[in-house]
Amino acid sequence: MNDTFLSLEHDIVSCRTCDRLVKWREKVATEKKACFRDQTYWGKPVPGFGDRQARLLILGLAPAAHGGNRTGRVFTGDKSGDWLYRALHRAGFANQPTSVNRWDGLVLHDCYILAVVRCAPPDNKPLPAETLACQPYLDRELRLLPAVQMVVTLGRFAYDNYFEALKRAGKPLPRHRPAFSHGGRVIVEEGPTVLASYHPSQRNTSTKLLTEPMFDEIFSTARTHLKPISR
Repeated sequence: MNDTFLSLEHDIVSCRTCDRLVKWREKVATEKKACFRDQTYWGKPVPGFGDRQARLLILGLAPAAHGGNRTGRVFTGDKSGDWLYRALHRAGFANQPTSVNRWDGLVLHDCYILAVVRCAPPDNKPLPAETLACQPYLDRELRLLPAVQMVVTLGRFAYDNYFEALKRAGKPLPRHRPAFSHGGRVIVEEGPTVLASYHPSQRNTSTKLLTEPMFDEIFSTARTHLKPISR
């Protein structure tokens, strides 16, 4: 049977494979953050989001405990998402610069976003076994996005896991893969180009390791290197 976004989303949202992550995401959804105490938390794994014919794919680490785990949409309702969607809006990949909840009217143009791990992990650090358990979802979602020409990996974790996904798919890997660095670009034979970026985490943005001009340059570069789709 051919895979579909609908069947993949069902499988992701209903997943209870990792006991530690299930307990954590549901604990957070029950106890809540004080400023969100009147809201109903999603408290489940978070599927990808965006334009299913996108040429640009953005790969992150995992949902934030009070971001995606609360809102049910990747990079939505937290500081990292604020940075990401402002940058995407400035680059013409999003219709608005804010992302508050699943019903806020946000539409992505030519862009799709997903995370390597689909549940919010404690301290934003999934265990190796938890990353392994999520690999089939990443592999399936990548297969459902055939138009992708460029992958922006947010952070070293996403960078390394994307190349692991290529290896699992039997795709040719670059002979020399440079170490992760912000703005590093890797040409992949018979596959999308990889563009590395620092993750827009609060730690990186508050210390100025990542600035908004630096982040804008990533998506400007991505836009420049996208090729028209032949019809």
